[in-house]
Amino acid sequence: MASTSFIREINADQFQTEVLDAELAIVDFYSDECPPCEVLATKFEPLSELYGPKVKFIKIFRQKNRELATALGVTGSPTLLFYKNGKPVGEKLAGGILRSRIIKNLDSLLPAEEVKAIHGKIQQKDTEADVLIIGGGPAGLTAGIYLAQAHLKTIIVDTALPGGYVATTHQVSNFPGFIAPLNGYMLSHQMTEQAKANGVEFRAAVELDEVDIETKSVRVDGFETIQAKKMILATGSKPKELGVPGEREYQGHGISYCATCDAKYYNDKDVVVIGGGNSAVEESLFIAKFARSVTIIHRSSHLRANKEAIAQVHAEPKIRLLLDHEVTEIKKYAAYDMGVVIRNNQGDVTEEVKTHGVFIFIGFIPNTEHFCECLRTDKWGYIEADNQMRTNVPGVYSAGDVNAKLYRQITTAVSDGTIAAISITKEIS
Repeated sequence: MASTSFIREINADQFQTEVLDAELAIVDFYSDECPPCEVLATKFEPLSELYGPKVKFIKIFRQKNRELATALGVTGSPTLLFYKNGKPVGEKLAGGILRSRIIKNLDSLLPAEEVKAIHGKIQQKDTEADVLIIGGGPAGLTAGIYLAQAHLKTIIVDTALPGGYVATTHQVSNFPGFIAPLNGYMLSHQMTEQAKANGVEFRAAVELDEVDIETKSVRVDGFETIQAKKMILATGSKPKELGVPGEREYQGHGISYCATCDAKYYNDKDVVVIGGGNSAVEESLFIAKFARSVTIIHRSSHLRANKEAIAQVHAEPKIRLLLDHEVTEIKKYAAYDMGVVIRNNQGDVTEEVKTHGVFIFIGFIPNTEHFCECLRTDKWGYIEADNQMRTNVPGVYSAGDVNAKLYRQITTAVSDGTIAAISITKEIS
């Protein structure tokens, strides 16, 4: 139940009078045991105090009002809908909703002079912490758990929901302690809940307005500045995307960027690998240990891997090459799972390759765009840290996939986070 006087919780039978008959309304369809809903609540309630006198703030428990939710096209929680004189307006917001997106849609409901007055009431906030962690993946969450258990005030800031890239992984079967494969989202969720239980504070799905690693401070969502004694950079890395239709829609649902994580699920099945460098070739050889067939699709006329790896690919009967072909779309079907639409660069002929799964290996990019050039990195942009996870900037540590390292796995990220946290704990104490 909402805690402020400007938020009213209703059921479907009240929707007409409370929303459609109202001049202005914002409706939050939420669910229980819903981490994104918890994140939204930290924004919804403060905004209700600002906009509440002008706009009705409504919450509807989606699980008990499914018929209404379905009729309104609400398929997930949380989902925000905006109404003006009984008509839906603006954007339908869902998932990890940014505060600025909510404000943008609320502002569009009101006259400019009222918007100006409301914005004038937004109070700036200063928060102090012992340790500020940027990034809520396995490295950041592990560091948070250790630091909180050491009674250090720890805040994790993430531009997305906590969990990191592993949250998009279909199944994880090589993380110690779990006999049966675990859904990546659930592993992330359990790590996050463990961090919360130990006292870690979160600023999730926020916008990073400013990051100053030299002063170990950040400004988020346009109003809160967090200052810390120590900082851990645990922003991870992200795979380079092809940028074709279907790629983002099916990530974690037929499209993978990690052979070590997912090859085992394609035993005796047909797989497509996109890419032609060392990673694509070496991962194809690994996938071939499980799959019935592996088709490597590469836009160039030759592979760019080392000669030994290329020789092994040519010697592997399970692997075939489709060179000089560009991927233009990725599809998903019920029967055969996936389809990769490709265009022959020589003859401009389009065809579709049917497959059970798609692996994309065209490189990774470290998430360092918010950090200054004073941070020492390798030639690929990954942060260089010592064996205690210290960077070249005093008081600033880095951990996980954002680091320059040989292997990037959940277990190696957890290890980095542990080392950084213990190093900081000893230094502060």
